[in-house]
Amino acid sequence: MEFLVKHPRELDTCARTLLQASALPRVWTFEGPLGAGKTALIQALCRRLGVEEPVTSPTFALINVYACSPEFGGSIFHIDLYRLETLEEALQLGIEEYLDSGSYCFIEWPELIEPLLPERCARVRIEPLADSSRKILFLLD
Repeated sequence: MEFLVKHPRELDTCARTLLQASALPRVWTFEGPLGAGKTALIQALCRRLGVEEPVTSPTFALINVYACSPEFGGSIFHIDLYRLETLEEALQLGIEEYLDSGSYCFIEWPELIEPLLPERCARVRIEPLADSSRKILFLLD
């Protein structure tokens, strides 16, 4: 699936469409350069999943946990691995427990933990375009 998002307000429509795809896995990865809009899209997804509290970047906390509707697992884990340097650091965070939790895991900068990702996950790639719009590619493994 591919989307062209010309304005941040269009992210809610994009999030709704992504979440309506059938048989979605609970682990999602988000790739794109700094400032591409990964956190902004995750904020829209969280709103759609019933998160009522502010959704912020976990760049320094590494993992933010949000309460969501019980029908979506009750919790969402928003993980930012940008500051980690080794797979061992991710393992020390307990990354495997989050991945195996059955809750939504939205992971920014997932490259470091690629060997740990489940066989089937959703992959989101955000590409900034010259006119400030974003191309969002959504792939299911």
